[in-house]
Amino acid sequence: MPVEFLTDEQAAGFGRFTGPPTQEELDRAFLLDEADFKLLGRRQGDHILGFCLQLTTLRFLGTFLPDPLDVPTVVLDYVAAQLGVADPSVVKQYVARRTTRFENAEVIRG
Repeated sequence: MPVEFLTDEQAAGFGRFTGPPTQEELDRAFLLDEADFKLLGRRQGDHILGFCLQLTTLRFLGTFLPDPLDVPTVVLDYVAAQLGVADPSVVKQYVARRTTRFENAEVIRG
């Protein structure tokens, strides 16, 4: 895909976080709504945080991250708070089973 219309800085930042999102961006892209909770369905436990990070990161960046946990701390904390996850560090368990993130990406793609 040609990217000549992008500056070098824009091309380097495509599909990844170049800094923490603003509060407005958090509220727009990372706020979980009714449809998001419906998509969560019966998922429960520590894996829902990783699932929701993938979901909201896709919404914000337009792509899945190679490492779904490579998000700014403010994003992790914002999503964890909505899910009632007291210790956001549990998200590290999300990548313990390598295929989980790929399976969840398929669910999110719908």
